[in-house]
Amino acid sequence: MGLMSRSLLYTVVFVALLCVALTVWVWPRLAGRGVLPVLGRLGSIAVTQLSIVAAMLLAVNSWGQFYGTWNQLLGRVDKAPVNVNEMGKGGPYATVNGTKDGLVQPAGPQGLDKIGGIPHGPADKEGKVQSVRIVGKRSQAINPAFVYLPPQYFQKQYERHRFPVMVAISGYPGGIMNLAQHLQVPQTASRLLAENKMQPTIIVMVRPTIAPPRDTECVDVPDGPQAETFFTKDLPDALRSTYRVGADPSAWGVFGYSSGGTCALELAMRQPNVYPAAAALSADYKVGNDLTTGNLFGSGPDAKQKQHEHDLIWRLQNMPAPRVSVLVTSSKKGEKNYGETEKFLKAVKEPMTSASIILPEGSHHFTTWRREIGPLMEWMSQQLTFPQDTADKPAPPANPAPSATASATASEEPKKD
Repeated sequence: MGLMSRSLLYTVVFVALLCVALTVWVWPRLAGRGVLPVLGRLGSIAVTQLSIVAAMLLAVNSWGQFYGTWNQLLGRVDKAPVNVNEMGKGGPYATVNGTKDGLVQPAGPQGLDKIGGIPHGPADKEGKVQSVRIVGKRSQAINPAFVYLPPQYFQKQYERHRFPVMVAISGYPGGIMNLAQHLQVPQTASRLLAENKMQPTIIVMVRPTIAPPRDTECVDVPDGPQAETFFTKDLPDALRSTYRVGADPSAWGVFGYSSGGTCALELAMRQPNVYPAAAALSADYKVGNDLTTGNLFGSGPDAKQKQHEHDLIWRLQNMPAPRVSVLVTSSKKGEKNYGETEKFLKAVKEPMTSASIILPEGSHHFTTWRREIGPLMEWMSQQLTFPQDTADKPAPPANPAPSATASATASEEPKKD
């Protein structure tokens, strides 16, 4: 039986209940004194406790999908490179505003100083990662972020160039630390640049919720948090006000893992004029209400239609396909979304195009996603156009932005999840 199979979970739960019942039944018979009765009592307690703990661990793993197979649980993880399968085709200069009225504000390290592999040398040779917070004018949200700037951003020959943008969204309840530390987004970007497998790109790492601890799922909630507005209007406006980023949507893409991947697909398919390219690691293909989200779609006659429109397979079957390119990933063994991924890929129609990474075995975990993040970023770089428009000649900044490893002298750290 597979580690994620329901039959295994039900069997272990049944064994745990059986052990409890047997312990109750044999306990009076083990009430005597002597070595054997004592060993019998200890043995029955140990077996019962182990069976209960095993059932609980399996239930937690089934819910969180931390280990998809026995091989992954035992550490036998395949680290071989993966391939992308192509499907049918149909202003300013990184001077983060040091005042409280800027749309991109400097923040404390937010944990960035504890992550290995982050650029620390000269910015024009290694690049830089800034720790900031993004202010949404329309959504009234403030979201923490890491911003990766490639070495070319600081080089003289690129001083008037604008750059493509990738927005990276973490899962829920994870945050930006997971993108930098566990998914290793900035480290992967540096490696791909050094190998000439990716064009110089600005990467903005954010979390999917704008109103923690609530999971807003990148949805504009009626009379509630406006998460889609933040990602499709506030975030692009903030970045354009601070960095030399492309003005045309063809220079913008979005990707994420788990619920962040779901957000990426939702944003691209609902707002293709903002993000015409999206990639998702182990995503779901619809958004629904649960205990962490609350009611995302309101009430009344329009609520059901709003929920339908956040079901991506339903959109493809019932609405015109957007002109976007998407990449999705899954595993034939160990991931629950494999069936829905196949269904989504089959539903894609022109002018939309799709690509996929399907592993023989994997899990809903960073051990699998780290194998996929390099090919994903390489694929997305191929979808984005390097902006041809130029920026004004820069003036020396009066107040340079703090570095990614800013110490306690940086401005107050934003509230974390």
